[in-house]
Order: sequence, then structure tokens, then C-alpha cells
Amino acid sequence: MTDTATGRVPGLDTFIAGLPKAELHVHHVGSASPRIVAELAARHRDSRVPTDPVELAEYFTFRDFAHFIQVYLSVVDLIRDAEDVRLLTFEIARDMARQNIRYAELTVTPYSSTNRGIPDRAFVEAIEDARKAAESELGVVLRWCFDIPGEAGLASAEETARIATELRPDGLVSFGLGGPEIGVPRPQFKPYFDRARAIGLHSVPHAGESTGPETVWDAINLLGAERIGHGTTSVQDPRLLEHLAEHRIALEVCPTSNIATRVVRTLEEHPLRQMVEAGVLVTINSDDPPMFSTDLNNEYAITARLLDLDAAGVAGLAKNAVEASFLDAPGKARLTAEIDAYTAAWR
Repeated sequence: MTDTATGRVPGLDTFIAGLPKAELHVHHVGSASPRIVAELAARHRDSRVPTDPVELAEYFTFRDFAHFIQVYLSVVDLIRDAEDVRLLTFEIARDMARQNIRYAELTVTPYSSTNRGIPDRAFVEAIEDARKAAESELGVVLRWCFDIPGEAGLASAEETARIATELRPDGLVSFGLGGPEIGVPRPQFKPYFDRARAIGLHSVPHAGESTGPETVWDAINLLGAERIGHGTTSVQDPRLLEHLAEHRIALEVCPTSNIATRVVRTLEEHPLRQMVEAGVLVTINSDDPPMFSTDLNNEYAITARLLDLDAAGVAGLAKNAVEASFLDAPGKARLTAEIDAYTAAWR
């Protein structure tokens, strides 16, 4: 029975909170909690990022996608040394542990830090140290997607590919492309994705968020995309939906993010149901959770309402993320079994 005031099924939020989960589309700096952002801003007084929680909430209210990028980059500027990097990374894992996220592929943008003076090896060592501590102390397994910030041009692509291929940390599993899509065509990044794929990294570019389905086709045909970040406009092309479904190219859907950045007007208009009905493998993610006043548990609750899901349906979403992940086969089997056992006990 659904609560008519909230649209949620009583008890389902509790089920979601305890459900073992994986997250595949969540950004490193974009996961900085207000507490951490305020702490970093206080350390770096020359930043224009506010330290007051009320002012910070207002600061994270976005006019459009371009304004979101502007705010995002101002937070990036708070990460100025390896200590900042390590602190941020471990605290993100702590927030994930509270949500019963067992495995996450964190989108990391090395160029944003190395371009601000953090040595590349110090950056890599900081995230790796935090990754190992998160697994041993918190039980959260982290893996990395090294991400090209598209707005920074081909110099950033070269630097990202160089760090990925030369330093290649143990936690690195994939190569991505983020930032604004408008005015940043995907084809120019093909040589860098070719280099990353040649050493065995998976391809997971953003596409079809603020541009049309042609960007998703470019990501697939030119960048070898195995998953698509967002892919919201894929529903505009039935042939593309068929291709995604047939080849099990998952979409990393982030409902609240799409509303916050104004690429979708309202949750009720979100094309999530169309994706699912077309047979596309859909995963649910939080993108930049504190910036959007959300977390993965909330995104699952929203999705359950939009798709009329019960506990079994929500568990199915969790298993979608495991299937679409780059976790090894034994790891996938363990996490899937944990989801099934939790769901059976709930029933």
C-alpha cells in the first residue's frame, strides 16, 4: 500500500537503508559532504565557497548545468594537496558505509588536482591509501574511473591518459569523460580512449545528458562505451534503445541530478520508465550526492516510486548494479548472494 502523501511504500525506506548496494556513477569531489566542504573552505580562506551551512546550501542551488559546473569547479579548487585528497576519499567511503554501499566505482578526475599543483604520484598514492583503509576499516570496496574533464580540452585528456597508463593504480578499472557535453564533441577523445582500452581499462563516458542521442552513439561507436553515464536522451531514439538493450550496455541513471541540473524538468517526466520498458539495463546512482541534497538510498526510494517497485523490485535494481559493475566474478557472486539473502530474510 502506498502512502498517498509521499508516494512511498511504508517500510520500503527501511528495506532500502539495509540493502547491500553497489554504486557505479558517483564523483569524487562531487561527493564531498557539506561538513568536509566547509572544513576545506575554512582551511583555504581564499576560496569563495562559503563555510556557513545555510550559505552552503544556497550555494549548491543551481540555475542550470553551466552554473553547476561552475560551482563544482570551485569545490574542486578546495582540494589542494595530498592530505586533502586522502581525507576526502576516506570520508566519502565512510558516508557510503552508512548507506550499506559495499562496492563503488568512484569517478576521479586526476587532472583537476595535478593541474593545481598536486604531483601525480602523490595524488595516486593518496587515493590508494584511502581505498585500502576504506576496505579494511569500513568494509567498502572502492575502484576508480579516471575521468577526462571535457571542458578542459585535449590537454586534460592527454594528462588523464598518461596518468592512467603510466601510473595505473591497483584500484583503477575504467576510463571516462565528464563535464559539459554541449560544445565538447566526443569524437576528439577517441585516441585517448583507445590508449586506455589497450591496457585493459573499461570505457564509461558520460553521454546523452545535456545533448541528444547522437552523443550516445558517438560514445558507443567511437569510444567503445561499455556503460553510459546518464544517457537520459537515449529514449529519443528507439533504435538506440534496442542497441543498448541487445548489447547490455547499461545506463547509469541519476534521477535527482537530472532535475538539479535542469536536463529533465520534473521527476514525473523522467524517462526512466521508458528505459526499463525498452529492456535497457538500468542502474541507479547519486552522481554528486551532497551537492544535490541526496544519497543513493534516496535515489532508490525515488526510483521505487517512479517504477512502482516493491522490495523485490528494489533488490533487482541493486543486482543490476552488480551485473553492470567491473567487479570480478567472485566479487559479483558474493554481493549478489548477499542481496538475495537480505531480501529473503526481509520477506
